[in-house]
Amino acid sequence: MGTIHLVRHGQASFGAADYDRLSDLGARQSALLGEWLSRLGQPADQVICGTLLRHRQTAEACLGAWGVSQAIVEDDGFNEFDHRDILARARPDLAEDGALARLVAEPDGRRAFQQAFAAAVERWMAGGHDAEYAEPWPAFRARCVAALRRVAERDGDVWVFTSGGPIAALVQHVLGLSDGRMLELNWGIANAGITRLVQGGRRLGGFNNVAHLEAAGGGALITYR
Repeated sequence: MGTIHLVRHGQASFGAADYDRLSDLGARQSALLGEWLSRLGQPADQVICGTLLRHRQTAEACLGAWGVSQAIVEDDGFNEFDHRDILARARPDLAEDGALARLVAEPDGRRAFQQAFAAAVERWMAGGHDAEYAEPWPAFRARCVAALRRVAERDGDVWVFTSGGPIAALVQHVLGLSDGRMLELNWGIANAGITRLVQGGRRLGGFNNVAHLEAAGGGALITYR
């Protein structure tokens, strides 16, 4: 059985009108990952990404620096949950045009956003409002696990470029963690970090590895949003 490497996308454009696009730093994080993997001589037998733009941009920047010409296969099972829908159900005021950008621009706005978003995600996961969401939490988790099972059928080293939510949900699945512990994991997954699943995706082999960023500059390169 091969190893499944789950890579969170590089930093996206938080606070911009179009979040689903790598920032300049996100592109650099992705390339640094590829350079590091090239130096290690790490194989890439198969490459998969979600269908979001930030997933593909991360994969392409990484593979380009890695020197790997492997075709990228898309699987929407690895897409992130719809953060805008989740936030809007809990905070309709933040769904108005420009409201989120205005909040983030305020003094301490990023902290205020994180508090609002964490509360919105907890509401989504609590189960009391499932009918309100386009994709309730149980459906999201089942989608991610189904995607993992599809990947586990593949041979060799598989690299999956995805988001923090699916990675946390899959670690929860593998380790049998509670929803609360899953949330703690989710907030701590770094951009361009690597989580490794072994034995056909049944065991955790490593979590949130950012050695490639630490070696290239440390804290300034490590981001979580």
